[in-house]
Amino acid sequence: MIKSRLPLSYLVLIVACLGTKDAVGAKELYKYKDASGIPVINDRLPPEAVPLGYEVLSEDGVVIRVVPPQMTEEELALQSAQEREAQAKRDAAAAQKARDESLLMRYSSVADIEAARERALQSIRIRVSILRSNVRSAVQQIENYQAQAANIERSGGKVDEATSEAIEIARRRLASTQKALAEREIEIDKVIAEYQVDIDRFKHLEDQVEMRRTLSTQE
Repeated sequence: MIKSRLPLSYLVLIVACLGTKDAVGAKELYKYKDASGIPVINDRLPPEAVPLGYEVLSEDGVVIRVVPPQMTEEELALQSAQEREAQAKRDAAAAQKARDESLLMRYSSVADIEAARERALQSIRIRVSILRSNVRSAVQQIENYQAQAANIERSGGKVDEATSEAIEIARRRLASTQKALAEREIEIDKVIAEYQVDIDRFKHLEDQVEMRRTLSTQE
């Protein structure tokens, strides 16, 4: 009796095909809740059960994956708001980190910041001094024009149009100068406040560095 032998490679191919057939034929089951809220396991998933969420099981009852319930519009809106808030916090943290790095690059001590503040203030204070001088000059000019006009009127004369126009021009110039002076004075307060923020932050960073240095020496 002659026995036929199959090549080893052919036998491997047959085994692989059988295994593939078993894998393809494997059936998935679905676990979900019916309209009464009772858990149900079925080989078919009703469309109405999809929004409520379900589990996909193997034939042995092992959970393969979990599909969560679909979120309501309110839940989606809340999630979106939370994501925006989280992103805003991340952006704020990144911006603060960039400001801190810039601060540490520009200054090596609080004294450096104070010196920079004084340089910035000195420039503004010079402009303020000039503007105050211009205000005094404008006021004096207006008073002179008004005195001339008063003398003319007391003499029974009529103030000419040129004098009236000069007074009006001087008043507009005074108003403009006073406005510029007020803006510069506000600018001084703003510069002081901004540099104070830098000073406070620099001190905070120094405290953090010192704290880390202390902790590292204690380890």
